[in-house]
Amino acid sequence: MKDLTDNIPALMADIGARAKAASAELAFAPAQAKTAALNAAADAVWARREEIIAANSQDMDYGREKGLSAAMLDRLMLDAGRIEGIVEGLRAVAGQDDPVGQVMTEWDRPTGLHIQRVRTPLGVIGVIYESRPNVTADAGALCLKSGNAVILRGGSESFHSSALLVECLKDGLRAASLPEDAVQRVPTRDRTAVSEMLTMTDAIDVIVPRGGKGLVGLVQREARVPVFAHLEGICHIFVDAAADPEKALKVVLNAKTRRTGICGSAECLLIHRDIADTIGQGIVRALLDAGVEVRGDTELQKIDGVMAAVDDDWGCEFLDMIIAARVVDDVDGAIAHIRQFGSNHTDCIITEDDAVAGHFFQRLDSAILMRNASTQFADGGEFGMGAEIGIATGKMHARGPVGAEQLTSFKYLVTGDGTVRS
Repeated sequence: MKDLTDNIPALMADIGARAKAASAELAFAPAQAKTAALNAAADAVWARREEIIAANSQDMDYGREKGLSAAMLDRLMLDAGRIEGIVEGLRAVAGQDDPVGQVMTEWDRPTGLHIQRVRTPLGVIGVIYESRPNVTADAGALCLKSGNAVILRGGSESFHSSALLVECLKDGLRAASLPEDAVQRVPTRDRTAVSEMLTMTDAIDVIVPRGGKGLVGLVQREARVPVFAHLEGICHIFVDAAADPEKALKVVLNAKTRRTGICGSAECLLIHRDIADTIGQGIVRALLDAGVEVRGDTELQKIDGVMAAVDDDWGCEFLDMIIAARVVDDVDGAIAHIRQFGSNHTDCIITEDDAVAGHFFQRLDSAILMRNASTQFADGGEFGMGAEIGIATGKMHARGPVGAEQLTSFKYLVTGDGTVRS
C-alpha cells in the first residue's frame, strides 16, 4: 500500500476501499481456508515472538513517557506467556465451527415455499481500541472467522506491537490464499484517522470501540456508522446474608486483585447489613491486607484503613487496586445501587439462597450476571468463544462477549418450485 499518512482522508478512503473488496471475497471463503489462515497466523506469532516482545518494549517505553498507570502498563505489556496466550486464542478461534452459512432455522409455508434463515458476515468491521495489543489478534481472528474484513485502529501506546501482530495475521492470509486486505491496520497515531473511520458509511458496516469512557463516548457521539458499544466495566459484587464465607472471600479477592486493569475487575463491593460486622468485615480486611485501597461508606469506615468514599467513587471504573464499598439493607438495596451506578456490564451475587439469586438475576439487566463466581470470568475466551472483540453492553444485535457468531447477521434463502402468489 502506498504511503498516504500525510493525507489522512485519502489514507482512510484507500483502506476502506481495500477492505470492502476483501470482504466481498472473504464472505464466501471456504471454512477450511479461514481455519488454515488462523493456524498459520498462530505459527507466525510464535515464530516471531522475540520480535514482538522487542516491539512491545518500545511501546512500554512510550507508555511510561505518557505517564500510563501501572494497571494500564500491565494491559500493554507482552511477554512470552502472554504471546503464548495469543497463539492459543488464535488456535481456539480456528478450531471453532464456522458460523457463516449456518442454518439458524427453517420452515415450510402452505404456499410451497421453503424458507431458511442463515448466518452471513456483516461486511467490514472497524475496531477502535486502546492499549491492549492482544485485541489486535483477537479482533483480527474473530473477524476473519466470521467472514468479515477488519480495519484496526489500535491505541497509540500499542503502535509497534500491533503492527507486528497484523503482519502475522497477513502471513496467515497469504498462506491460505485469502486476500491480505481482509486485515488492515491504520498506520498512523494521528487521531484524525478515528474521525474519518466514524463517518465511512460507504466502507464500514459497524464500529466496535473498546476502551475507556472517553473513547466510547466519542464514538457514540460522532459515529455515523452503527456501533457495538463496549462501555465501562463497572462491575459490582453483592455479598448476601446467605453467602458462604469462604466462597465470598475467595471470589471477591480474585475479582478485584487478579488483574485490576481489565473490564471484568470488580469496582464496587456491596455488603448485606446483616453480615456487615462478620463476613463483610472479614472481606474488607482481607482486601486491605492484599493492598487494595477500600473507599467505604460511613459504616465501613469504622474498619481501620478504610478511606471515606466520595460521590464520584460510586460508578467509577478504577482499573486499579481500589474498590468502593458500602452496606445495603438487602438484595433490593443492592439492585437499586447497581441500577443507579452500574454500566450493564457484569454484576455478581454471592449467596446460597436460590430465591435471592433468582431475584437478583430477574431484576437486573446487565449483559452478564454471575452467582458465586469471579467477575474476572467476563471474557469471551472463558465463555468458550476462543476470544472476544469486546463485551457489548447495549441491547441491539450483540450483547455480552462478542465472538465470531455475534459478528454475523442473517439472510433468508427462499426456495420454490415455480411458485407464484395468488
